[in-house]
Order: sequence, then C-alpha cells, then structure tokens
Amino acid sequence: MKIPGKIRFIVLISSIILLQNCTKAAEGSNMAPPTPELPVYTVISSPATTYQEFPTALEGKNNVEIRSQVDGYLDRIYVEEGAYVRAGQPLFKIDSRAYGEQMNMANANLQVANANIQKAKVEVDRLEPLVAAKVVSDVQLRTAKANYAAAVAAASQAKASVGGAKINVGFTTITAPVSGYIGRIPYKKGSLISRTDPSPLTLLSDISEIYAYFSLSELDFIAFQNKYQGATLEEKLKDMPMVELVIADNSIYPQKGKMTIVDGQFDKTTGAISVRAVFPNSNGTLRTGNTGRVRMPQLMSNAVVIPQESTFEIQDKTYVYVVGKDQKVTSKPIKISGKTENYYFISEGLQPGEKIVYVGLGSLKDGVSIKAKPISSDSLLKAKPL
Repeated sequence: MKIPGKIRFIVLISSIILLQNCTKAAEGSNMAPPTPELPVYTVISSPATTYQEFPTALEGKNNVEIRSQVDGYLDRIYVEEGAYVRAGQPLFKIDSRAYGEQMNMANANLQVANANIQKAKVEVDRLEPLVAAKVVSDVQLRTAKANYAAAVAAASQAKASVGGAKINVGFTTITAPVSGYIGRIPYKKGSLISRTDPSPLTLLSDISEIYAYFSLSELDFIAFQNKYQGATLEEKLKDMPMVELVIADNSIYPQKGKMTIVDGQFDKTTGAISVRAVFPNSNGTLRTGNTGRVRMPQLMSNAVVIPQESTFEIQDKTYVYVVGKDQKVTSKPIKISGKTENYYFISEGLQPGEKIVYVGLGSLKDGVSIKAKPISSDSLLKAKPL
C-alpha cells in the first residue's frame, strides 16, 4: 500500500518535534542544582567564663548511725522517717524495766556498803582508847582499820555500780546527737534490739551544709595549682572563686560553694586526688546520696566563641565548615576548651574573623559552593546570651 506524500511529511515533522522535546528533557535533568543560600557566622573573640565540670556525690555535714547501747525490746518510736529533729530530741525508747531493777539493786548494795562503813568506824572508835590504855593489842586496831578501809572501798564500788546502772537506764532513751533528718527505720515497736545488731536503728543526716566530693586528675591538679596565687595549697583555695553545683535535673543550685580541702595523696589505682566543696543548704533542698556535677569557673580574657549548632562530629572529632573567599566550604577540625549552654570556646582550629556555616550543615561536603547570607554576631548574642 502506498502512503501519500502529505501523510509522510506530517509523520516526519511529528518525529522531529518529539525528538527535540526528549532532548530538552534530557538536558534539563543534567542541570546543576541551584547554589544553596546558608547563614554564615563570623568568628569573634570575647571575654568569657567557661566551666570545667566534675561528677560529684553529695554527703551531709554529719551522717550519724543511731545505735542502741543497751539490749532490750524497742518500746517506743518517737519520730517518723524523713522527719527533721533537733539535737537532744528523743528518738527511740528501749524497755527500761530490767535496767531500773538493776539500778534499784545497785542502790541497795550502796546502802549496805555505807552501813558497813559505819559499822567498821564504830569498831575502830571502840578499839582506839583500849589500845591507848594497853588493854588490848594494837593488832586488833589495825585489823579494824583494815576492815574500815575495805568497807569504804566496797562503798565506792557500790557507788560506781549505781552510776553504771543509772547510765544504762539513761541509754534506754536514745536521743539525737545532732540536728538533722531521720533516715529509714528498719525496726518496729516490739523488735528485740542488741548492741551488736549489724543495722543501725536509723541514719541521722545533718544537712545544714552539703559536702560535694569529686576527683581531680593529676594534670587537672597541676593546672589548678598553677592557676591560682598563694604559697600554700590553703592560700590557693582561698584565692579560688566560688564553684557551682549542677543537680540531677541539669539546673544550677542557687547557692554557690567554696572549695575547702584536698586529700593528702593521690589514689594509686585511679591516679586522682579527692577534693571537697561545701555548699550551704539551710532549706534542706539537697540530701545525702544526691548526685550532680561541680562546675569550676575558668576566666578567659579573649575566648574564640562559636555557636554549638555550627559544629558536627565525625569519629569523636568536632568539625566546622569554613567558608573561603571563593564561597566554597571546607571542613576543619577544632578543639573545644569549654562551653556554655549555647556556645563553644575554641582553643585550636579557628581564628577571629574566619567565616563558618551557622546552620544547615547536613547537606554540605568539602568543595561545595554556597551563597553566604551573613548573620550579625551581636544579634545572635542578644538572642542567645553568652
């Protein structure tokens, strides 16, 4: 069948048009993506205070195990777990009846001993004139005087027994040696209490002041000694600024503490030395057993500051993307010497005046060109204070 020329011409034109459209579509798919527009931050230097943090365990000023000094049944419990008590306040009562009878017996023995003294004295007084008149031998007088001395000694012994019995009766009422908070009470009324019990009746914590114990490595300790003035360690501690305490919810405890003592030697196992900071705790917010972090301030006169969101990590190293004059980015490792809530302080890797990508790092790689959109460091610091 022969196709008319007019139809062949129409098919040819249609094929050419279709081929041109396919060619344009292919060219469009190979076009480079548009250059990303990203905010760029100019690195600045500024006076700042950074903090070095150390994990700490908190203890009260006094943590006293309350134990019974006599054996017997627990008769009364005067306090509740967690209650605040003052020094001298009764806490527990041990059944005192047996100790009361012991004191009655000791008093009776003392009375007998005193009577024996009187009896021996009468005998001495009777024999003295007889010996002087040489009616009886002085041997009888010496014997009477020895009996008198023995009676006096026996009376002293009986008096000591009375004192011991009275002390035991006093021990049946257990009072608070210091002011503080009552811990858990494992024993109940009617329990048999012994002086040799492995568990105390309770633990009493005086938390008017809280001691925060933490450790310094040998390098940290040397840096600490070199940083502060003073001929002795005590003088350096006095010159040191107050420290802060970060509690479990990452908030800052409102009252600052003071470094007071350093352990006498380094632990051979850990290579660290124990340090203590004291924090006031008059409202009882902190308790023995709490954990947290002690923050030691470090004053920096000219710190290199960058936002934390301008960094990324690869294999435990921290990097930023530096923007060159050709608007291309290059990853650069940095060393962080400290931080605040929003910023890092850089000790190595960046200089003031260098430009880094502020945010949007996820899609970047070395050599990528960007369209820089400068942001003001002053406005950033105003929105997120240093």
